[in-house]
Amino acid sequence: MKNIINKHSYKIKQIIKNFTGEYNEDLEQEVYIKTYKNLDKYIEQNKFSQWICAIAANLCRDYLRSSKFKIQSQTTSDEEILNNVSIKKTPEITYSQKERQKIILKEINSLPKKMKEVIILYEFEDYSYEKIARKLKIPEGTVKSRINNARKILKEKLSFLMKEEN
Repeated sequence: MKNIINKHSYKIKQIIKNFTGEYNEDLEQEVYIKTYKNLDKYIEQNKFSQWICAIAANLCRDYLRSSKFKIQSQTTSDEEILNNVSIKKTPEITYSQKERQKIILKEINSLPKKMKEVIILYEFEDYSYEKIARKLKIPEGTVKSRINNARKILKEKLSFLMKEEN
């Protein structure tokens, strides 16, 4: 198990950060626990890194839907504020970044199921068009089309965020 953690730690942390907007040690530990408990279910035909990354992504999705996340996201600890100040980030900037991430994740979650699954696989789990096509058993052209359509929808829904930056 130690080898698995050493080999995949960086990628798992990145997935957690991409989904939740910050590193969450509890989620990372949960990924390794779930991986250990389900090692007998791993099918050797697939890449192990894709399998463990899918576990991480699924746990992140579950976490974002949980009431624990909703409660935590509504409160900011004094320690968190002090940490942000020490790296030259004001609480306002940090809050703004987290709010933007929540808005983006909310819009991704509001996409039609078929678009949402391809955009998550492509953008967050780093699957290629070919791997997505094989996983979902659809033509590669359909994958490209769904990703393109999802991006158009997200661009339209999130255009106000671009205006805020300027």
